[in-house]
Amino acid sequence: MSETAPAADDPAANPGTEGWVLAWALGAAAFGGASLLVPLYLVQLGAGPAELGILAAMAAFAGVPGAILFGRLASHVGQRRSLVLLTLGTVTAVLAVLPFLQSIPAVIAANTVLWLVVAAVGPVVTMLVVADRPESAWSRQIGRVNKFQGYGWAAGLVLGTVVPLVTTRVFEPQAISRLLFFLLAGLAAASTIGAARTLPRPADGPPTARETRRIARLVERSGRGVREATFAMSPNRIYWSTRAISPGRLRSGLDSVLGTYLLAAALFFTGFAMFWAPLPHLLTAAGLDAGRVFALYLVSSLGSAVLYEGVGTLADRLDVRLLQSGALLVRGLLFPLVALLAGVGLTSLGMIMLGVLLTAIGLTWAVILVVGTTIVSRLATPAVRGEVLGSYTALGAFAGGIGSVLGGWLATFGYVVAFTVAGGLVVAGAVLVGSLRALSARSP
Repeated sequence: MSETAPAADDPAANPGTEGWVLAWALGAAAFGGASLLVPLYLVQLGAGPAELGILAAMAAFAGVPGAILFGRLASHVGQRRSLVLLTLGTVTAVLAVLPFLQSIPAVIAANTVLWLVVAAVGPVVTMLVVADRPESAWSRQIGRVNKFQGYGWAAGLVLGTVVPLVTTRVFEPQAISRLLFFLLAGLAAASTIGAARTLPRPADGPPTARETRRIARLVERSGRGVREATFAMSPNRIYWSTRAISPGRLRSGLDSVLGTYLLAAALFFTGFAMFWAPLPHLLTAAGLDAGRVFALYLVSSLGSAVLYEGVGTLADRLDVRLLQSGALLVRGLLFPLVALLAGVGLTSLGMIMLGVLLTAIGLTWAVILVVGTTIVSRLATPAVRGEVLGSYTALGAFAGGIGSVLGGWLATFGYVVAFTVAGGLVVAGAVLVGSLRALSARSP
């Protein structure tokens, strides 16, 4: 058997690239664990659902301008390594400091800083992935980094599930939270050290306009991971898909069908955030410890992640109008059921039923996210498709911030009220999508 040299875009030929991707996965584990640990810690400090809504909204709103700022700075090649290391170092410091903060506003502020840098660094990582590589390798490399980041995020949720399970008889809940913060800070520190040793030093400049459009398409189509099960839109997607938006061209490309679908999206994205933002408080109030809350989030997230690829195939074969509206309808009806079940007290059977409900919610999210992108792509004309996809992505982020505040505020009147309103918005979105018969006409 003859031997051949590895291709230039083969990870085996680039051990440095392999090293920094693995280091980045360690950082993703810290991000994933912190995504739920901080809300649970805030509840331990006495925060109510309104404060959790503010926590989620601040993180969501900080991510978008942060991604734009870091993306612009990353146009200078020499700053890309520094921005990644700055992010990982900041995450390490924030996670190490958080367990010493006893003030709810201070925790919210620290969490905002945490997600500002985590969200902001997404475009930088993408630039590092494609730098000095032929375009033919970009899709594989972006998908590979997303895969490792997804594994890391899931590992952080697993850590949050296991540590309370094995330490609950030894430590009090706040002590367990502090231990988790220190473990996650250690992962972030290890990621920082590993990245400092292995991050590449690309020689190319900022992407051209044509390359930016190409990267935007690849980022939008790249595999979704565990993280996007509960976070509606990644700031990395927002950055790439909005760089080339022309408001005038966008307005000229909108018709009544597309406008109605975007209105439906605003409704259901708001409803999603209204559900997820105060949920940790509800689960804690129902008597669940941190480990079981982490476990519920994990099964919901994995439910989404395992279905993403299969949904893409379904979207090519089935009527996207019925597929999308059906998934929205099911999800909207499940939201108040979660509140009702948690409100009656969770026995072992109740915990299993709650896990089933959250897994089903995760499955519907995979359908909604993938099919939604397909619908927007089909409705938009080729001339403005990039702008429309960017607007759709930004709409999800903005609605997520608004929904987080609204959901937290309504939950102060009762979770059945909050989750019924959230579900109602999702069902209203489903009705609007179902009314768009033009979607069926455009389905294959």
